[in-house]
Amino acid sequence: MSRLHIEPFCDRDVSFKNMILPGFGTGFRYKTLSLDDETGACSLTVQLDGGYKQAPGFSYSELEIVVVEGQIQVGDMTCNRGHYFFVPAGYALPEIKSEQGALLLMMYNTSEPNHIESDEHHHLSRVELYHHVDSYKDIVWAPGNVVSPSVAAGCMIKLLNYNPDSHAMSFLYCMTPQFHQDNISYHDCAEEGYHLWGTSWMMQFGDLPTGGYFWRPPYINHGAFASEFGCIAFGRTDSKLYNHFHYNPWSTPEENQLRSAARLAKRDPFLYKWCVNKSHNHPHGPEDFEDTMKRKGHTHADGTHHHHDHDH
Repeated sequence: MSRLHIEPFCDRDVSFKNMILPGFGTGFRYKTLSLDDETGACSLTVQLDGGYKQAPGFSYSELEIVVVEGQIQVGDMTCNRGHYFFVPAGYALPEIKSEQGALLLMMYNTSEPNHIESDEHHHLSRVELYHHVDSYKDIVWAPGNVVSPSVAAGCMIKLLNYNPDSHAMSFLYCMTPQFHQDNISYHDCAEEGYHLWGTSWMMQFGDLPTGGYFWRPPYINHGAFASEFGCIAFGRTDSKLYNHFHYNPWSTPEENQLRSAARLAKRDPFLYKWCVNKSHNHPHGPEDFEDTMKRKGHTHADGTHHHHDHDH
């Protein structure tokens, strides 16, 4: 998830645009929250006008949907605010319609928005990953200590989606009234948040109200935090969420990254050595990693060739 740092931003400050891409029809209006200008992946606030209908079909992008306000009908299922969907690429949803209109949060995670009319899933779709839940009614709030180190008491979460390979997460989080956390934090992952209801305060940016949004790349300082009356928000990360806490709001992302690497060196020296070795650890892609470790030798761009000891 490579996008520019966007913070603070409130979608109430911009107007909706009509969706003109094929497959969405009329009555689908959107506001862009963030955009990856290389892949087209994006996060959108979407207004479905009363009477809107979308034919059954799938997207070539992985898709996440949160009903923010109003009601939608997905096939025979009625979904009210707080309903969450994780839709793998190629998974065909039934007809979607909204009689009175609805406000949605829609995240196209791997490409630009697209809708292919179809009654069948794409044959390569990971259909077993599809799930949905009424996050307001069917999941209980859990303490924020499910992430490490724990945040201050009064910040709670509901886990909505978890990737066991990347440790990426999608979740609801809330701050209870009079919540306060006085330290600064940063993460090794990108972090995204959208205020479904309420206002929170952060030292660097001030108040973030209902409709407030941020896309925060790794190693960006944020905090201290507070919320006078509480808030409920949707959040996502693209990998493991680890809280690096400190008390220096002026440290740079580069300094924070070095501090994180120093902690990795203490925690796992072998992994740290592999991460910072720029001369030999260069598989062509994730799928080649294990194969690279098995090769007897390889050739560099300058034409030199050498072998690696298998034990290494």
